[in-house]
Amino acid sequence: MNKKAILFSTRKSLHLSKEIAHYYGDILGQINFLEFSDGEYEPSFEQSVRGASVFLIGSTMPPADNLMELLLMCDAAKRAYARNITLVIPYFGWGRQDRKEKKRTPIGAKLVSNLIKASGATRVITMDLHADQIQGFFEIPLENLYASTLFIEYIKQLKLDCLTIASPDMGGVKRARSYAGYLNADVVICYKERKKANNIDLMNLIGNVKNKNVIIVDDLVDTADTILIASNLMKEQGAKSIRAIATHPILSGYAYEKIENSSLQELIVTNTIKLNYKKFSKKITILNCAKIFAQVMHKNSKI
Repeated sequence: MNKKAILFSTRKSLHLSKEIAHYYGDILGQINFLEFSDGEYEPSFEQSVRGASVFLIGSTMPPADNLMELLLMCDAAKRAYARNITLVIPYFGWGRQDRKEKKRTPIGAKLVSNLIKASGATRVITMDLHADQIQGFFEIPLENLYASTLFIEYIKQLKLDCLTIASPDMGGVKRARSYAGYLNADVVICYKERKKANNIDLMNLIGNVKNKNVIIVDDLVDTADTILIASNLMKEQGAKSIRAIATHPILSGYAYEKIENSSLQELIVTNTIKLNYKKFSKKITILNCAKIFAQVMHKNSKI
């Protein structure tokens, strides 16, 4: 029986997968894709995975092709008699649909967890889920890693005085308090109201930021409206400097331009999603999370 671990990557996550493989001490396995003229595709492993521990690496951000590609690869590994199959999903897309906020809507995160199990995965490794309850959607083991170790180390190197951690909404208070505990900092909270996704109707600040160096903490940044409205509000209330950290840089629409022209001094993210370097802002700092994944994968390869 082949007990060797073999790593494969989806096409849109190669930037991170190569880094993970480097820290893991191996190279990525070979996989080809047969492309049909209508856009359908079929992955094919170019080496045997029989009896092996297989790691399939890929973030599942939209479009849905990124998720479908990972599921097809998992099904292929199952049908090729891999001993076990671990999906390494740095960014768990569709995770914002973690509950029903109104009638007649899906719970997308639960649906994705069902699809992952049906595809043959035996374990999932991810980072900074949008909501903790998503872990309960899975009927296979799921390990949720935290990028806080990277961010906290980076923040300490900045040596900021009068440091204050800000939560951009009520749902992020637990995360903000955790960071504040490690950094011995105060906490402020932004209260926002939305009537529809990506559209903030009202935001108020709970706490004092005057003459403070503020760091806004969130799990992802999409249109960047939340952190930019929050940063403008804090600037008006006398903050000395404003930075933001977010694990997953979705950065859709005009997010890059808005960040570049904002009062935000710096946006610190990880490389779970590849940034669009044609639109890149000099205010964005990228921290490499590959080593964290590689270390956990090494431990899982022994199971």
